[in-house]
Amino acid sequence: MKEIAPNTPVIVGVGFYQNPTDDPAACPEPYEMMVEAVRDAAKDAGRPDLVTTIESISVEQGMWQYRNPGKLIAEAIGCPGARSVLADLGVLQLTPLFDLFAAIQAGEVSMGVVTGGEAKYRDLRAKITGTEVSNYQEPEDTPPPDVYHPTPDPFATQAESNAGIMMPVELFAVIESALRAEQGLDIESHRDQVAELYSEFSEIAAANPHAWNREPVAASDIRNPAGKNTMLAFPYTKKHNSQWNVNQSVAILVCSVERARALGLNESQWIYPVSAAQSRHVVCLAEQRALHTHPGTVVAGQRAYELAGISADNIVAADLYSCFPSAVQSFARDLKLKRNIPWTVTGSMAFAGGPYNHGALDGVARMVEVLREKAEGDAAPGYGLTSNLSGIFGKQAVAIFANKPGPRGYRYEDVTDSVAAIDKPVPSITEYDGPASVLGYTVVFHKDTITHGFVYGETPDGKRVVARSDNQEALKVMTQKEWVGETVTISDGKLFSIESAASVVNQ
Repeated sequence: MKEIAPNTPVIVGVGFYQNPTDDPAACPEPYEMMVEAVRDAAKDAGRPDLVTTIESISVEQGMWQYRNPGKLIAEAIGCPGARSVLADLGVLQLTPLFDLFAAIQAGEVSMGVVTGGEAKYRDLRAKITGTEVSNYQEPEDTPPPDVYHPTPDPFATQAESNAGIMMPVELFAVIESALRAEQGLDIESHRDQVAELYSEFSEIAAANPHAWNREPVAASDIRNPAGKNTMLAFPYTKKHNSQWNVNQSVAILVCSVERARALGLNESQWIYPVSAAQSRHVVCLAEQRALHTHPGTVVAGQRAYELAGISADNIVAADLYSCFPSAVQSFARDLKLKRNIPWTVTGSMAFAGGPYNHGALDGVARMVEVLREKAEGDAAPGYGLTSNLSGIFGKQAVAIFANKPGPRGYRYEDVTDSVAAIDKPVPSITEYDGPASVLGYTVVFHKDTITHGFVYGETPDGKRVVARSDNQEALKVMTQKEWVGETVTISDGKLFSIESAASVVNQ
C-alpha cells in the first residue's frame, strides 16, 4: 500500500457524555456537557492533554442560545485561540465534519473537533419539579463565531402551511405511507414490519454503552398504542419517534496523519474517512416527485461509493439517520443496503437518544467504535456508512469510513448541482376544487382520539395539493384500508373528503 498523504484526515478520538439524573440541578448545562465530550475524545485518543492544542472547534446549533459556543468550549479546555465554527439548524449535521476534513486536507488546520450537546431532559425535569435552571449568558460584546453556517432553505410549501401540516412526525408518517404502498404491503403487515425493525434497533441500543435507553422493547409494545405509548401520527406511536428528551453530548476529534504521528497516537485506533458526498438541493415534501425515494440520496450514495471504490456490498455496518422509521427505510432503499447488515449502530434516535441537532454525529462516533472492533484480527478493511438528512428529506449526506487506510485517501464531492439538474419540483397549488389521487397520508391522534388527517394528492393535470380532514369516521377508515392510490375530493384547496366511510369499509 502506498504511503498515506501527510494531510489525510483521520479520526483519532471520539467522546461521549450523558447525564440521566432526574435532578436538574445536578446536570451540567449544554456547553459544559460538550466540554466533557471533547475531553473524553482526547482521552480516547490516548492523550488527554491534546485539548489545549485543538485548533478548530465546530458546534452544531442546539435548543440553547449561546452566542459563540465554540469560544466557550475553547476557553474551558485551554485552547482560547481555536477557531470557532457554528452550524445553524437546517445545515446538514455532517457538513461541519466534512468541512473539518477539507480544512485538514488543505493544511489550514492539523487538529480540530466537531461537537454537539443538548440538555432537554434537564429542562423537562426542571419543569416537572419546579426547579429553576439556566444557561450561561455570554456578554453582549462576545464576538460572533469565526465561521457561521446559516441556512435560508424553506421547510414547507404554502400548500402545506395552509393545510396546517407542520409537525415532523406528521410529515414523516406521510412518507411512511408512500413506502408502504411502494412495497405493496397491507396496513397490518406493514405495521408489523416497522415494529419488528425498531424492536431490533432497541436491542442494538441495549448493547450500546452510550444509549439513553438500554432496555429492549418487544415489537408489539412498539406497534400498538398502550399507556404512555400513544399513537401520534398513524402508523407511528411514540416509540417510533426520536427521543429528544436527553442530556447527551458527543465529540469527534480529527487530526492530519502527520500531526497524529507526531503526537505518537495509536494508529490501530484510527478510523479513516474514505469518501463523502452531500446534496444541498432542497425540494419541499409536497413538491417531491416521489415521496418514498429521493434523488439526493441516490446521487450522493452512488458518488460516495464511486469515490471510495466500493459498492453497497462492501458495507459492514450503517447508521442511517433515524428521526423516524421512514427516514431509515428510504435511506436503505436508495443506498441499496440489504438487511444482512445493521442499519443502525447506535440503536436509533428512538432508543439511543435523538438530541435536537447532533444525532448524525452520534452515529459517526459510535461507528468509529464499531469499526475499531471489526478491525481486530481482520486483514481486510471494514467499511461503515452513515447518512444524514435535513428538513423533510430536503438535503442528504452520505459518508463512508474504514478501519484501514484506503488507496485513494479521502475524497469528497458536493453533488448539489447534479441533483438539481434531475430533481425538478412538481408545482403545488393552494386554490383547487376537484379530485386528487392520494400519494401519501396520515391520521393524527391526541392520546387515543383521532383529531384530524392529511393527504398529499396529485390533481389530474399533475399538480400537487395538500389537504386536511376532521371527519373522524372517514379517517378511521384510512387507518384500516390503504388509501394511497385512491381518490379524494379537494375543496377550497386545503380540505378533503372521501365517500361514505361505511360504504368504503364494506368494500
